[in-house]
Amino acid sequence: MIAIVDYGVGNLFSLKCSFAAVGENAVVTSDKTAIKNAGKIVLPGVGAFGDAARKLKAQNLDKLLKDEAAAGKPILGICLGMQLLFDKSFEYGEHEGLSLIPGAVRPIGDVIGDGLKIPHMGWNELRFCGQRHNLFKYLSDGDYVYFVHSYYADTPREYVLATAEYGAPLTAAAANGNVAGCQFHPEKSGKTGLKILKAFCETE
Repeated sequence: MIAIVDYGVGNLFSLKCSFAAVGENAVVTSDKTAIKNAGKIVLPGVGAFGDAARKLKAQNLDKLLKDEAAAGKPILGICLGMQLLFDKSFEYGEHEGLSLIPGAVRPIGDVIGDGLKIPHMGWNELRFCGQRHNLFKYLSDGDYVYFVHSYYADTPREYVLATAEYGAPLTAAAANGNVAGCQFHPEKSGKTGLKILKAFCETE
């Protein structure tokens, strides 16, 4: 079973439906026992980093996620959920993240240059880095996925799984052991996104 963490941030129904489309039972829950008992965890999220981090902490879900990550459970962060996996964010101040992947979340405007709209929104190509991660085992270099974000993960190259070019190569996916994140939305990325979710379901 997949536990989709419900901490009051984001529309979770489409994500649950996407897992159903690949034949996987997923539950949307904030219940700590259910999350502990799940085989895998998805941390979704849309909105502001600071607000999301506070909501996680208020429910003590931050500690639970750290404990489950340390125990080796597969965890996938999506969009803001991916950003929360990093050490900190500089979105409207400085906010502490979960520190499950080294790095900081910074404004894309600092690196993309002038003339490009913010947020980075719409379909863009994935460019894989180094050895292909199991999360993307069903994909090809150049497959398109759907993005909506104004901030990006600034992380050492060794943690970057894929980039997307938008004035600069922005981190599209990253991982540290059993913890991975996608800046894009697999649940909004058609058949390509379903392939990613299917691969996550097959993670050991």
